[in-house]
Amino acid sequence: MLSQSISTSAPGGRKVAPAPAATTDHFDVLTGHAGLVASEFIYRKDEEIYGEDETAEYVYQVVRGAVRTYKLLSDGRRQIGAFHLAGDVFGLETGMKHRLAAEAILDTTVRLVNRRSLEQAAHSDVRVARDLWSITSGELRHAENHMLLLGRKTAMERVATFLLEMDRRLARAGMIALPMCRRDIGDYLGLTLETVSRSLSELQAKGVLGLSSARQILLRDRHQLAVLNC
Repeated sequence: MLSQSISTSAPGGRKVAPAPAATTDHFDVLTGHAGLVASEFIYRKDEEIYGEDETAEYVYQVVRGAVRTYKLLSDGRRQIGAFHLAGDVFGLETGMKHRLAAEAILDTTVRLVNRRSLEQAAHSDVRVARDLWSITSGELRHAENHMLLLGRKTAMERVATFLLEMDRRLARAGMIALPMCRRDIGDYLGLTLETVSRSLSELQAKGVLGLSSARQILLRDRHQLAVLNC
């Protein structure tokens, strides 16, 4: 029961090209209810999807590509809160404003649903309400784990935790193809670019991973990474 509206203008007046429909395991959260209308837009690499403190009018889902959500600190530093990959829902806020900004990491197709319509669907369809609760609780778990990572783990432990997360979410045929650059990784882990690169080089020297390129990583010893992650 998909009701889809394709437009050439994204929220905020951004001009983007329409994208073809796609399917992932979670699309029914945003489009499986007869009363919901979804639109798809392409955001170019590094293009803002929404800004911090903007009105949270829509809920978003990555169709293909990747998105980073982040906050700029008063001194200009950037703290990335999460990376959203294909199938992930983001921008679901408890208040009326977005707490973080969101940008496309690379050319990314995003599906949008009006937040008010989604909330109304949740009142009438227990499946929608259950799915939204699952998304919200998952984001809470991620925030708690991220807080622990930033507050208590060493640089090497943070990198190991990140690699295991990406292995779970991205690995294909034993290879992790990272959409984000090392500076993004550093801003997610609270580390400098140099520290991230040094940690990856140390893990490579120990035979824990192989680097076929800056963003292509082969995990050779997941057990050792798991030990570092404890």
